[in-house]
Amino acid sequence: MTDKIPNELLEIIRSGEGVTTEFKEANKNLPQTLFETVCAFLNRNGGHIFLGIADNGKIIGIDKENITKLKKDFTNLCSNPEKIDPTVYLNIREYEIEKKKILHIYVHESSMVHRTNGTVFDRNEDGDYKVKISERIANIYARKQSFYTENKVFPYAEMSDLREDLIKRARQMAINNSSKNHVWTDMMIEMT
Repeated sequence: MTDKIPNELLEIIRSGEGVTTEFKEANKNLPQTLFETVCAFLNRNGGHIFLGIADNGKIIGIDKENITKLKKDFTNLCSNPEKIDPTVYLNIREYEIEKKKILHIYVHESSMVHRTNGTVFDRNEDGDYKVKISERIANIYARKQSFYTENKVFPYAEMSDLREDLIKRARQMAINNSSKNHVWTDMMIEMT
């Protein structure tokens, strides 16, 4: 189903490519460098990817008969750890602009460092760059660790600081939202 493009996205398109915006032409296949941009956005500040728009902002569009295939290919590749690791869940939406179909992908900033085809990418201005130097990869980890607490060690936290009712609720939510048997299904909660 094609939605009318929201004004906020039109403004982003009008502003052109930048640190959080990327245009890519696509018709029969996903662009070869698409997952480099996905990876770079995940590793930096997130952003918007528009398929069917040229680098200069010209709306080229995507043939209607290719939309379903492109969406399916994208979704499958997001779940493939050989393509993006760790894997990621991203929505791809179809819009119409200037009577042409485009696809929009919003990529959130991730708390983890991602690789595509085994390579870390980062974003700078309107480009995706390979990060090969270990020190620079470590800097990405350090930057993320200062914002996201799930990887942070809290040495003075005690078991009594945790609420058993919230842990049970989170466990049930994970089980309910999982399409397969979630690893937490068999987990026993013993708070002592």
